[in-house]
Amino acid sequence: MGIEVVVEGLTKSFGKQTIWQDVTLTLPAGEVSVMLGPSGTGKTVFLKSLIGLLKPERGRVLIDGVDMVSSPERKLHEIRKLFGIVFQDGALFGSLNLFENIAFPLREHTNKNEPEIRRIVLEKMDLVGLAGTEGKLPGEISGGMRKRAGLARALVLDPQIILCDEPDSGLDPVRTAYLSQLLIDLNARIDATILIVTHNIQVASTVPDNIGMLFLRKLVTFGPREVLLTSEEPVVAQFLQGRKHGPIGMSEEKDQATIALEAADFDDEGLPPIVPQLKPSPGLPPRQAVERRRARVMGMLHELPYAAQQAILQSIRERR
Repeated sequence: MGIEVVVEGLTKSFGKQTIWQDVTLTLPAGEVSVMLGPSGTGKTVFLKSLIGLLKPERGRVLIDGVDMVSSPERKLHEIRKLFGIVFQDGALFGSLNLFENIAFPLREHTNKNEPEIRRIVLEKMDLVGLAGTEGKLPGEISGGMRKRAGLARALVLDPQIILCDEPDSGLDPVRTAYLSQLLIDLNARIDATILIVTHNIQVASTVPDNIGMLFLRKLVTFGPREVLLTSEEPVVAQFLQGRKHGPIGMSEEKDQATIALEAADFDDEGLPPIVPQLKPSPGLPPRQAVERRRARVMGMLHELPYAAQQAILQSIRERR
């Protein structure tokens, strides 16, 4: 099973510019979570802070008892072996074929022999639908295939936590749908904790167990998917509906006078209906996270807004 990630009071700045402050959340073990936010809100910075590549000014990131903010590099090196990271562009070596790209972490971080490396690489390539493409160079395949190759490389060390930085970027809606299903299938197979950073509503509405959103240098919300998908928070509603009216502007947040002026001339049609969460493909085992999440969410149900409560109960009924 995946490992719980606990974030407490995390604050990150570059010089005088605060990226976000006092971010507190828990990524439940083995569940799939999404972090949403407009461009420029520090989502990738958040990922890098989780694995200790960037050092926040305040706060803690606790993984298996180790604080990724303050621990020495020796400890961080060991904990990072628990992670698999899928970069936005796949981050493949252009001069190496797919087999060599995917084998790279095994050769760098293990003492496995070549037959064992070959077995693992081919197994992971098959897992992401790339069987038979071992000899191709990154420049010879589509963007969607490069994303899947990056995912295969992230899996070769059998991570318990998988971080995906905008895995849908540059993909058309059909390939995005395939990728979304692949991530759910992956969770069903290996029960890893998964965090996906994205601003894609299709991914956010169909894939995760939990959703958070960064805006205005803070965490607007984080919790069960139904909480955000039924939220009446203006910035959340604007983002989910992809409309111009609301706090999010072209380059930065709007001032209150502009928001009030827009609101006077705007007929809010309400949030779109919640679509069912994706299920594993036929033939795969059920996701173990579903039952764990159900027990966890039912325990906090009375603390949630009424609309989220009703959506959660409806979701549970639909799964039975």
